[in-house]
Amino acid sequence: MLKGLTITPPVIGRISIGHIVESNGKRLPRKDDQFTITSQVQNREGWLLHPLDQELREGLEGGKLRTIPITLMFNEPDLNFRAEYTFFDRSTGRPVCSGNGESCQRRTQEGMQRLPCPSPNACEFGANGLCKPYGRLYVRIGDETELNAFVFRTTGFNSIRTLTARLRYYYAVSGGCLSTLPLELRLRGKSTTQSHRTPIYYVDITLREGYTLEQAIKEAKAKAEALEQAGVEQTALDACARENLAGNDFEADDEELVFVEEFIGDASEAVAAREASNGEGCRGESSNKLQITSNETLKEKLNA
Repeated sequence: MLKGLTITPPVIGRISIGHIVESNGKRLPRKDDQFTITSQVQNREGWLLHPLDQELREGLEGGKLRTIPITLMFNEPDLNFRAEYTFFDRSTGRPVCSGNGESCQRRTQEGMQRLPCPSPNACEFGANGLCKPYGRLYVRIGDETELNAFVFRTTGFNSIRTLTARLRYYYAVSGGCLSTLPLELRLRGKSTTQSHRTPIYYVDITLREGYTLEQAIKEAKAKAEALEQAGVEQTALDACARENLAGNDFEADDEELVFVEEFIGDASEAVAAREASNGEGCRGESSNKLQITSNETLKEKLNA
């Protein structure tokens, strides 16, 4: 296997709750109040819809897709959903720095370095909104997808925290049968003081409609036993996925530039503010002068 190359689940489509709009000559990100399932192909009008998008909308009141039936590829929560603080290069869409609030790996003029990660609020390098929590959720939609996945990317802390908690809870309560639980993605809304009572939307994972927890776990265990008897090695699959993700620099693909545009937007003002405050922009050597004011890791925040 090639070294330095992160092997992630094969992606055949994407799930989003946002899109790009043009306003006054600028391309700006906008959040939606529904899911959109697209293929990985786009034209001048945008991303081409995946056939499952129309299939799941049939019969819905208003045609808005706010729940998606899913299953997960892996039993281990962290293999299905990966989250870290990430600093993106806005010109290439590639990650420059990635950390968990305790330690990070960063591309510098001297090469890749392991450095302390004080979290975005206390980091000079990622100041002014250039470093954000970033999560990727890999799910299966429909039985025909087998080992293929649809990916949902988010920089929303509400989604990241909720998805992390749900996956860990379901893993624990089902005795580790996460990959066979009948689940669904659900779009939720809430208002906060910061949103000025305007609804903000985030993504949750719940049991599919019509299932009680007891029914879902019973079905998940029965399905897991049936797959094992049929020769499906779920434990080996999890181990393989863990090995594919270990020891690599960054988990990134060619869609990261598109994601940066859709969900982070034009960062020119933030870049200018950062360069004005630091004097030199993004230089790796400045990382040695960081004042760590918070020791709370991303994992600890998600567990709070």
